[in-house]
Amino acid sequence: MHLLASVFDHPDLDGAAVIAAKTAAVYVFLVVGLRVFGKRELGQLSLYDLVLVIILGNAVQNAMINNDNTLGGGVVAATVLLLLNWILNRFVLRSRRAEHILVGDPVLVVHDGQPMRERMAREGITMDELMAALREHGIDALSQVHMAVLESDGTISVVPRTSEVLKTTRRHYRGLRLQ
Repeated sequence: MHLLASVFDHPDLDGAAVIAAKTAAVYVFLVVGLRVFGKRELGQLSLYDLVLVIILGNAVQNAMINNDNTLGGGVVAATVLLLLNWILNRFVLRSRRAEHILVGDPVLVVHDGQPMRERMAREGITMDELMAALREHGIDALSQVHMAVLESDGTISVVPRTSEVLKTTRRHYRGLRLQ
């Protein structure tokens, strides 16, 4: 019993509150910072993006728990992160405005075979990346594309001109914001 108590030992309640407050501040900062990166980075992590995420995790650990290397300190930080993430997900599910701000909206990047270069540049998509996405959909030329949409999760959806579902898709995307 003494061993179990020492594993979860934490210096005091004030120390746990400080860890919780710092963890919450770091979480909010990272959510805002990662949102600024844009959709492409979230859906298509490159090797250096993955390294950045790993290094960020290590860098913010010290900011959240200082020198408290106890299991209790780690549990407090993890609990706060999980709770904040759960609250944020519920908030996004219930608020269209929050979803728009935090998740974003789909962006049309190709229309009737024409790349929309300003939008692609704003979203950080190169022609090479667009062509790779088209090839993943079995398309080898822009002229074969009715539309390509950068989705909120960072993936690129492609509707070919010859699609059997083109009429249905046109109705579905009729409300798509042409950002």
